[in-house]
Amino acid sequence: MADTFDAIVIGLGAMGSATTYQLAKRGRKVLGIDRYSPPHGMGSSHGETRITRLACGEGAQYTAFARRSHEIWRELEARTGEQLLVQNGLLVISGPGERASAHGNAAFLDTTIVAARQNQVAHELLSDSAIRQRFPAFNVADGDRGYFEPEAGFVFPERCIAVQLALARQSGAAVHTGETVQRFAPAGDRVDIVTDHGSYSAAKIVIAAGPWIPELVPQRAALFTVRRQVLTWFAIDGQAERHRPQTFPVFYWQVPRRQAIYGFPWIGGGEPSLKLAAEQYDTATTPGTVDRTASHDEIAALHTHYVADFFPGVSARCVKSEVCLYTCVDDARFIVDALPDNPRVIVASPCSGHGFKHSAAIGEAIADLIVTGTTGRVSLDGFKFRS
Repeated sequence: MADTFDAIVIGLGAMGSATTYQLAKRGRKVLGIDRYSPPHGMGSSHGETRITRLACGEGAQYTAFARRSHEIWRELEARTGEQLLVQNGLLVISGPGERASAHGNAAFLDTTIVAARQNQVAHELLSDSAIRQRFPAFNVADGDRGYFEPEAGFVFPERCIAVQLALARQSGAAVHTGETVQRFAPAGDRVDIVTDHGSYSAAKIVIAAGPWIPELVPQRAALFTVRRQVLTWFAIDGQAERHRPQTFPVFYWQVPRRQAIYGFPWIGGGEPSLKLAAEQYDTATTPGTVDRTASHDEIAALHTHYVADFFPGVSARCVKSEVCLYTCVDDARFIVDALPDNPRVIVASPCSGHGFKHSAAIGEAIADLIVTGTTGRVSLDGFKFRS
């Protein structure tokens, strides 16, 4: 006979670990399943740091999730003593002429400002000269302008996942790693799941499997596109201290190139380096076929086109690189919704490349929805499947 649970969460990255923790915290009998051992580097929730920002150029509707997630990270820090969130500020830069779109939005800087104003997010607008004076590591052009948000910063994704899974276990959750879900099907008032290790049954299941969602929900696969992204850490030639969090914010830069770039300060430990990535939306992949190694040519081209002109103190020597996956939906939006033909199955986590900052609050909302039928502090109404 299959083991039975109140809820089963498939995929234990950003959304899945948060949902499992929140369900266990509410006293539900919950099982979390992951084909690897999270936190791991095979999906979308790795690479040391992830940007968090309250005002989002993707839309004003995301601010409530980021704001609540900040509160949850602080609550988790207080419980565990782990540092999860660093609020060293965010700098968004754009300027005149043709600029790279950010998450498909050519007006990303302007929509970020609109979102800040609509949600009463503290911010400053900076001229090119103000950016140079405050943040001399950024080589901005004449006419560039910036948005600075002091409450923004970065989270440590691997720590966030590990902390939430540890607390979920402490609250009684079963966490199965190294186990792959093969299929699921409705069975009356429950959903049955078969894995390569066994069979289970639950009143609700949450599919938070990121780039594996198209495989698990093939009838909706056309909605999701998986994009390979390269993360790089380039060595800092000199003045490493001006690239530290105290003086160097996280950034999103609509450079006059094909792709926007984003990055992080040197967080300490190891060789001083700048973490930077461009975002490509030209080619699609799958988690089973993706090339998980960044080539020498890729790294060299990234420095030539996206580092050399904008960060003159950063060398072409790459300290390390990683590959991660974006699971993208049209309009860079999320889908957090029950399957139209199976309301006991909730799909959560195709985050279009900007989901980690919102994950703690979305996990809480999903848990509330399962337990009480409503989402509590934040609404998921804007993240439904489109017909």
